[in-house]
Amino acid sequence: MDASTLVESFADFAKQKNIDRPTMIRILEDVFRNMIRKKYEHDDNFDIIVNSDKGDLEIWRFREIVEDDSEDIWDHDKISLSEARKIEPDFEVGEEVAEEVHLEDFGRRAVSTARQTLMQKVKDLEKDILFENTKKSLARLLPVRCTRY
Repeated sequence: MDASTLVESFADFAKQKNIDRPTMIRILEDVFRNMIRKKYEHDDNFDIIVNSDKGDLEIWRFREIVEDDSEDIWDHDKISLSEARKIEPDFEVGEEVAEEVHLEDFGRRAVSTARQTLMQKVKDLEKDILFENTKKSLARLLPVRCTRY
């Protein structure tokens, strides 16, 4: 399943459940951030761009280029000069590398799990909305007790 199919199917599902667009995008970002943390351990140097209208999803990883013998080379947000030059030959130390991460890079199982998690989050949100509406309705119907101390 590619990113556009996943985003479109989730957008359709959210629309059927009357989930507003900002909430839907927040849920999508949360699920993809969890996928990133599982694979890369950190998500602070990743940007997730969701365009629900077009069904587009882009995930970008940003890393700073350091010398090959640098102690920082093992940091999650660093990349060695030799590795960076495999991406583009004219990179220099101190520059930032932006790499697009494709949904396929996570594997079929992770994508399938993400899809199930998306649907479950919508169902949980639906339950929360129903609970809040019921609570408000009951509050209007039941008399309020005032006690004085």
